[in-house]
Amino acid sequence: QALPVMAVGKNKRISKGKKGGKKKASDPFARKEWYDIKAPAVFTNRQVGKTVVNKTQGQKIASDALKGRIVEASLADLQKDEDQASKKIRLRIEDVQGRSALTTFHGLDFTTDRLKSLVRRWQTLIESFVEVNTTDGYRLRLFAIAFTKKRPNSQRKTAYAQSSQIRQIRKKMFEIMTREAASSDLKDLVVKLIPEVIGKQIEK
Repeated sequence: QALPVMAVGKNKRISKGKKGGKKKASDPFARKEWYDIKAPAVFTNRQVGKTVVNKTQGQKIASDALKGRIVEASLADLQKDEDQASKKIRLRIEDVQGRSALTTFHGLDFTTDRLKSLVRRWQTLIESFVEVNTTDGYRLRLFAIAFTKKRPNSQRKTAYAQSSQIRQIRKKMFEIMTREAASSDLKDLVVKLIPEVIGKQIEK
């Protein structure tokens, strides 16, 4: 008759249980601190919001982790003007003073819904862009978008432009953007972009 053979001693895997045991639940935000994001002085409202970062530990310095971050805000909030709600501003954190993260201008764009509302049938869409240096050494890429429209007395259904006209309009857009940006520093250029000074000159 065969008898079952059992090894003498404890089964190590059963007796030990889970490796490491239960870890104490810690709040991830306990290791973080909040900083106020400040917009450049050209904007009416400089308080953009807050951002969070890990506290300084050893060689990992909190201010270094913040520098270079890109934040996005509505131009309507920064200018306290609801008419500017279709534009969004991108700001880059460049310096940290105390609990304030100071930013510089990084970009301006239309919201997606505003861009889509501009594109309509029976008209020509003309795009142009230019890379230019400001007087204080910043290199920027400016994009412009234009649409043809019917003359006041026109009976025609469409307002298409001929290819020769498109080339002329695009050339003019390029010239105006280059002239306005190359003759300004970054601060002055932002002041021109907010009320669409360059866009109105192209429209003329």
